[in-house]
Amino acid sequence: MELSGYTRSSARLDATFAALADPTRRAILTRLAKGEASVTDLAEPFAMSQPAISKHLKVLERAGLISRGRDAQRRPRRLEARPLRDATQWLEHYRQFWEAQFQRLDALLHGLQTDGLRKRAKRMGTATQKTRRHARLAQIPHGAKNAWSE
Repeated sequence: MELSGYTRSSARLDATFAALADPTRRAILTRLAKGEASVTDLAEPFAMSQPAISKHLKVLERAGLISRGRDAQRRPRRLEARPLRDATQWLEHYRQFWEAQFQRLDALLHGLQTDGLRKRAKRMGTATQKTRRHARLAQIPHGAKNAWSE
């Protein structure tokens, strides 16, 4: 199924998010953010084989998140920032959208709260008037005539 408007950049974003979905791959990226590392160095903190780490590295390489260097016999991996920047820009668009939605919700809730306080104050004022009237009536001696007893 081909989606309208689906571009190569969309495919790169898909690959980036798919690669980031795995906690082991995220941990590898965190380690590479500190600097280059060999496959052996990257495999060290994990309880998995070097071939398993290599599979994770291939996913990260296909997504463009890491690259392989060449240093004599070593092939250190390094972090590539562009795919992360692209993902961050894509997410920023939606962060701004949701920020605007939350601001609208805050304004609505503030308005409802203000209206609720006004209505409550009005009810309290009405209740206070009734209480005062009852207090005045209670002060009238039982035998006395008043406007309501006629």
